[in-house]
Amino acid sequence: MFSIEMTDLTKTYLQGEIKVHALNGINLEIEEGEFAAICGPSGSGKTTALNLIGALDVPTSGSIKVRGKDLAGMNKGELARMRLEHIGFVFQAYNLIPVLTAFENAEFVLMLRGVSKSERVKKVTAILEEVGLQGMMDRLPNQLSGGQQQRVAIARAVVAEPALILADEPTANVDSKTAEALLDLMENLNKNHGVTFLFTTHDPRVMKRAKRLITLQDGNIVNDLRQNGE
Repeated sequence: MFSIEMTDLTKTYLQGEIKVHALNGINLEIEEGEFAAICGPSGSGKTTALNLIGALDVPTSGSIKVRGKDLAGMNKGELARMRLEHIGFVFQAYNLIPVLTAFENAEFVLMLRGVSKSERVKKVTAILEEVGLQGMMDRLPNQLSGGQQQRVAIARAVVAEPALILADEPTANVDSKTAEALLDLMENLNKNHGVTFLFTTHDPRVMKRAKRLITLQDGNIVNDLRQNGE
């Protein structure tokens, strides 16, 4: 079971000589199959929490356990392997490789995993069609709209069938119609493939769709609400 458990988690940054307390001893558990969002104002600690869960950063104190294993006890190779094999990332800035086509960007994780060419073609073609990018697979990122680039980023995150997808403000740079379509897509992936989604957001559309809404303020959890009948 791909559960995540955060215990007394803190993160403090130094800005010059000033200490910034991004997270103040939060306790939170995310269970397998959740469709959850972390919301709150800018500076509340949302992205910091996501980066810590994804092992892109390390906490100042406290612990994060993934599948019962403390991330602090894992070396760099083990952390990299966990990210590669179990976690998909969707970044606000897309983070697509500019010299690779949509197909090649989505294929990249499978190449790192050593998946055969024939299997890569099958999987990537299927997922790009599922996200509505048929006919656009050979386009470079700068030949795609913002919404299309975000679809490529989601396809890249999903194609390797991770247990968890971490999405940082996934609807921030797209119009309302595209945002709703992306949310439909991610909901379907959650329901049909059992992928756990954890978003950061300040978008009311994402908050409305989330089955669980975790509110951060000044690095503290101030509300944790299960909604939509869950």
